[in-house]
Amino acid sequence: MPDQYISCPNCGQKIPLSEAFTREIEDKLRKQFERDTQKKDIEHKQALEAQKKESLEVFNREKQKAEDLARQKAQESVAVQLKDLMEQNQEKTKQLEAARQQELDLRRRQRELEERERSSQLEMERKLDEERKSIWNQALTKTADEQRMKMLEKDKQLDDMRKQIEELKRKSELTSQQAQGEVQEVELEHVLVSQFRFDKIEPVPKGIRGADIIQNVHDDIGRYCGKIVWESKRTKEWSDAWIQKLKDDQRAVKAEVAVLVSRVLPKEINRFGYVDGIWASDFASAIGLATALRMNLIQVSSATNTQLSRNDKKEMIYNYLFSPEFRQRVEAIAEAYTAMKSDLDAERTAMQKIWTKREKQIDRVLKNVAGLHGDLEGIIGSSLPEIKILELPSSPDSQPA
Repeated sequence: MPDQYISCPNCGQKIPLSEAFTREIEDKLRKQFERDTQKKDIEHKQALEAQKKESLEVFNREKQKAEDLARQKAQESVAVQLKDLMEQNQEKTKQLEAARQQELDLRRRQRELEERERSSQLEMERKLDEERKSIWNQALTKTADEQRMKMLEKDKQLDDMRKQIEELKRKSELTSQQAQGEVQEVELEHVLVSQFRFDKIEPVPKGIRGADIIQNVHDDIGRYCGKIVWESKRTKEWSDAWIQKLKDDQRAVKAEVAVLVSRVLPKEINRFGYVDGIWASDFASAIGLATALRMNLIQVSSATNTQLSRNDKKEMIYNYLFSPEFRQRVEAIAEAYTAMKSDLDAERTAMQKIWTKREKQIDRVLKNVAGLHGDLEGIIGSSLPEIKILELPSSPDSQPA
């Protein structure tokens, strides 16, 4: 091994090193290096531990912050959801309260309806009791009257026999005249049937009070449009009494138009014309007049059906007030009143005759008023006020057996 030297730091002289000396130095240096290395390892480990501990603390702090932030966000989210749930709960509570209120209202209305039904049944039972009492009173009155009527029956039979004798005499005088009138009536019916195939022609049977022929007008598709009542006369002289009789027949069958076919007409009418609410015509002009009246009824019915499509009771009342039927009823009342007033003025000269005639006129007024009330009640219903004079009599003092 070559010699090794070291240089003196002061003089620069080289000093040789021996093997023992160098080994000792090497051992010292090695030990020193190992100590330094161990120390550095320990310090490095300590530094690593400290750094690891610091990193762990930082991590824990960041984790804690993240957890706190997440917890705060979760709490806020839960608070929002809880608030929404509370609002939903309040809304459902309101809905439940409204439903309960509705149920209470329905139950209250049901109780009211039940109470009304019970009241209606009670009222019906009372009316039935009144009807039973009335029937019982009528039966008692009828039994008492039967005995009295038997006593008067013989006198009436004698009067009827006298009247029958007089009637037979009168009929024997009028037989030829009636036969002529029946021929004209049959011919008029035949012409109407052949001319108006869509209409229903109904002859009034002999012996039944009323006009001679009733013509039910129908349009081309078969809809009912109105009614024309016909009266046939074939006499030598005109009578104004025919007009009132035909108007009464018109009201009885509720016809819109009335036509009197007569061989003799009033002086102011030529062939046909309008006389005091009815049409008067000779036989030759009857079909032309019927055609015009029939077309007018069809047009009026078409317009009325269009208006009635709304099915409104107010419209029905309005149409009724402007209908021929209502006008005829009012005319009947006015005519009866005028006749009554005229008869009352002449009462001093013909008392007994006027009282008899007035009674019939008053009966006709009451009949038309009752019919008018019945028509309105049929349209509106039972809501009209009750008129006692038009109701059945009742007597609460009498009791049925």
